[in-house]
Amino acid sequence: MFIFPKSRVFFAALFLALACGTPAVRAADSPGASALPRPLDTYNDAASASVPEILLGRIEADPFNLVATIIFLLAICHTFLTAKFRRWAHLAEERHAAKLARRAAANAAAPRVRRITDHNRDGRPDEVSFKGQVLHFFGEVEAVFGIWVIPLAGAIIAFHGWPSVIDYIGHKVNFTEPMFVVVIMAIAGTRPVLRCAEACLRALARIGGGGADAWWLAILIVAPVLGSFITEPAAMTIAALLLARQFYALKPPPRLAYATIGLLFVNISVGGTLTHFAAPPVLMVAAPWQWDTLFMFTHFGWKAVCGITASTLVYYFIFRRDLAQLEQQRRTARATPPETGDDDDAPVPAWITAAQLAFLAFVVVVAHHPPLFVGGFLFFLAFTQATAHHQGRLDIKPPLLVGFFLAGLVIHGGLQGWWIEPVLKSLGEGALFLCATTLTAFNDNAAITYLATLVPGFTDPLKYAVVAGAVTGGGLTVIANAPNPAGQNILQRFFPNGISPLGLLLGALLPTAILGAVFMLL
Repeated sequence: MFIFPKSRVFFAALFLALACGTPAVRAADSPGASALPRPLDTYNDAASASVPEILLGRIEADPFNLVATIIFLLAICHTFLTAKFRRWAHLAEERHAAKLARRAAANAAAPRVRRITDHNRDGRPDEVSFKGQVLHFFGEVEAVFGIWVIPLAGAIIAFHGWPSVIDYIGHKVNFTEPMFVVVIMAIAGTRPVLRCAEACLRALARIGGGGADAWWLAILIVAPVLGSFITEPAAMTIAALLLARQFYALKPPPRLAYATIGLLFVNISVGGTLTHFAAPPVLMVAAPWQWDTLFMFTHFGWKAVCGITASTLVYYFIFRRDLAQLEQQRRTARATPPETGDDDDAPVPAWITAAQLAFLAFVVVVAHHPPLFVGGFLFFLAFTQATAHHQGRLDIKPPLLVGFFLAGLVIHGGLQGWWIEPVLKSLGEGALFLCATTLTAFNDNAAITYLATLVPGFTDPLKYAVVAGAVTGGGLTVIANAPNPAGQNILQRFFPNGISPLGLLLGALLPTAILGAVFMLL
């Protein structure tokens, strides 16, 4: 049962407040610790060495490189197996329930004999399957990379010692982005903010008749572009919640459901390129390469708008009959949307909406300063408690799970530069675009662009190619772009067996190809 604010929200806020100080600690505070990740300029690669020779030389110089990458690949494989873990969890719970039923029947049949029951140390019956709960945990996509941090930490200890674990995870890894996503998801998912966004998009949907297809077009075109101003995680949260209410609640066919979430992820990934501060992969290069908002709009932004519109319209014409059937179904059955944090249709006072939009704006402005946005989040929690009768239910669990996912991802991703950097460095413009798009599917696109800033001698066309490829491939997998786990967490309940990685990949392929053509040909 959710208790607000005395337990989960309080401890979540306390955790964020304590964690935001972690990146400020310098590596010098742990003397003697090995440098992880190892600086790329310390490998002394031969000038004429090929990429395989460079990689073999770096493995020989530090075998931990290969171990860290193998662990990372195993974590990626685990994401494809989460549905199986959930199935095994259900089977374990069914067997446990059957065992309890048999024991209950035996007790009922022999009341005078000593009762046969399973008890825990407190003497209470074990009604919950411990094995089932563990398997459920392994079946949570958001928990995968955090789980694999444990063997990674063991490998660091084996190769470099415990001080290196403290130095790398405790001091070197920057957890600003995971913390920001937790805060922005919690604020953007509240009733006042969602109602405001819904009202704005409703005005656009009415232009197309206000049907399911009009809502679908408005959400998938407008919300991603807003990501350039309210940040991509906030845009993803709002778009996913509105799609849940206005589209997925109508139970679309699986092909359309996967096409929609794939299109959403791709559009959000490129929709943040109108400015230099909203998309994580752009933020990584903005300062080193001196790219400002004017540069981003003239080189990326207008192309992103064209690509988002084109890919959405292409999917609209492909699925227009399915969308028409959904609209007919909505009018006939008057389907009731599921819970998305809104408990009823009571109006929200304008001053409360304005206050929460101000909280959202403040967090966006100070997005790169954890002490400020965490402090703002604490004030936000106090405000929502004081106005609880207008807020609905504040569920902090989904944002925390997404933050946990991203925290695990940045820990693993920070150790992959040893092989990504020479691969990027060896390619021409077209090949670099394709490689960046492909690599993004297996690593966070912000990590790809960050590593590109470390490559000496990158020309302007190569810089453009790597960033364009990174944002284009941001919808291929859930790990490709930081906001994707937020969208998956919100929408996965509409997929009977969870969101299939293969289904997501297939749904995102066509819009990825369209955006790639737009960025490279226009």
